[in-house]
Amino acid sequence: MSNIQAERDGWEARARVGVVVPHADVGPESEFQAMAPDDVFVHGSRVHFAAMRPGGEMDPKIPHDPVRAFVEPPLIDDAVELLAASPLDVIALGFTSSAYVLGASGEKELFDRLARRTRGIPLTGTTAAAVTGFTALGAHKVAIVNPPWFDDRLSGLGADYFTEQGFTVVHHGPCGLPSNQKLITPEALSDWIRTTVAGHRPDAVLVAGNGIRAVGVISALEKDLDFAVLTANQVLFWHALHLAGVGEAATRITGYGRLFDTAPGSGAS
Repeated sequence: MSNIQAERDGWEARARVGVVVPHADVGPESEFQAMAPDDVFVHGSRVHFAAMRPGGEMDPKIPHDPVRAFVEPPLIDDAVELLAASPLDVIALGFTSSAYVLGASGEKELFDRLARRTRGIPLTGTTAAAVTGFTALGAHKVAIVNPPWFDDRLSGLGADYFTEQGFTVVHHGPCGLPSNQKLITPEALSDWIRTTVAGHRPDAVLVAGNGIRAVGVISALEKDLDFAVLTANQVLFWHALHLAGVGEAATRITGYGRLFDTAPGSGAS
């Protein structure tokens, strides 16, 4: 029998995280993999989203009908079922705006429906993860920074969602940045939060929208501002790791916020 020193080959996973994303969006997979420890792997499944064009292009404000259609059967159900056929540990829905449109009760109905297709694999979504994250951090007053392609009505529905969950929303709105994924920079997003959001003195801020480039600013903002910073993909990945039973892997993640030092259910009252 030969004695070889094998190189890393991707099979040595501590956990495998599946993520469902709009067909033209690379944001959730990119940011998940940037945060992931070497032994956590990310596997994507794509669902057509009528508000996106090839290359990730969108209108300056996305219409609401495609947002709702994204989570209607059968496409997202089939995507979840196909992911769940793989040996995954958790599945995450990398999409925020549908939960805004559905509301908390509609989101629960969505999760209940999709759970019938997951073979028992845990499932989470961005807003549900954010509720868990805010609670774990003991945050009561929250600010919601939405992507520039959300209109004011969609942003208002997001505020309603978190208000219904018991939080006080001290600020919400689309950020005043170019409505183009490729033109949003960490510097510009950071400046927006410092100048427009910090004065509202939230306990925590959520940069919502899984397609907005955001995880790179978390650590620097938390060092300078007196509140926790959550982003859509950061909190979704954090929650997914804990649902997968690999909270230890989450604690090994550094540079992406104090959230990763926190476990679900550990929040102060």
